[in-house]
Amino acid sequence: MTDLHADVLAIDPEREVERVVTWLRLVMTDDIRRRGAIVAVSGGVDSAVCAALAARALGPERVFALLLPELESSSESLSLGLEVVRSLDVPHEVRPIGAILDAAGCYSTRDAAIARLVPGYASGWKSKLTISKPVAGAFSFFRLIVEDPAGRRESIRLPADAHREIVAATNLKQRVRKMIEYTEADRRQYAVVGTPNRLEFDQGFFVKNGDGAADVKPIAHLYKTQVYRIAEYLRLPADVIEAQPTTDTFTLAQGQDEFYFALPYAEMDLALWACDHGVSAATLAEAIGISGEAAEAVYSDIAAKRRASRYLHAGARRIDAPVDVSPW
Repeated sequence: MTDLHADVLAIDPEREVERVVTWLRLVMTDDIRRRGAIVAVSGGVDSAVCAALAARALGPERVFALLLPELESSSESLSLGLEVVRSLDVPHEVRPIGAILDAAGCYSTRDAAIARLVPGYASGWKSKLTISKPVAGAFSFFRLIVEDPAGRRESIRLPADAHREIVAATNLKQRVRKMIEYTEADRRQYAVVGTPNRLEFDQGFFVKNGDGAADVKPIAHLYKTQVYRIAEYLRLPADVIEAQPTTDTFTLAQGQDEFYFALPYAEMDLALWACDHGVSAATLAEAIGISGEAAEAVYSDIAAKRRASRYLHAGARRIDAPVDVSPW
């Protein structure tokens, strides 16, 4: 292929919505046999689209939305989530999870790990993690960004042990949410709807037994760009469609490309499609305006994340089952 442009990701949203809705009805009635669907609505476009698709497939009365803010969630996330569930007219409930996370040591464990690296770090400070951009022949690494109450920032390259401790603590946020989703699903005999898009699913941007756990994943085949197109077709609230994707996990605002992906989502979608369709790095570079070397590094990063996330996708190993060692 010598030409690459965003049109390769174009879809017919009406046809795709009907395909997903038909599939959801079939899976729910003939396969897993659940009476309805649980959707954790975060205020982001992915969970909004999943809630809308479930409501179309099953009827709004058979969808139950959970809004699960914690002590560090953006207030905007909750307001956007409420806007979504009200626009869809689905039953919903707000259940703050901060007390559970506090009792489990989520905040204190993370803060203790940061304080060992940043003398003076205390209550009132903010923080986030960022990942280095891919460079050919080099390993990615994480940096810790902290901000004191006066707004002064400091950036520190994060040692591996501190990174593991901080990530393990913050992953509790996703795992506690999923625990509550499945508890509610058991009570109602409903299925839990997973909300990852194709980019997140393919590249392992989820927590094992956290937001990676679900009974159905209706948009895992759709690129983020396509999810936005479907959101527009479904006439979801404009505020949700226009909001920039964030992790909403750390106390400092953090974009998904800062924390995990090599590029912003639109370019990353195109890079993933190009990688899977044998498009040269040079063609990708020209299409998204980066150097050939940077495009090669993006392709290497895609492959590296696929290797690393095999563990996240895998189920438990059994002694009487063959181990799949085939490469991705």
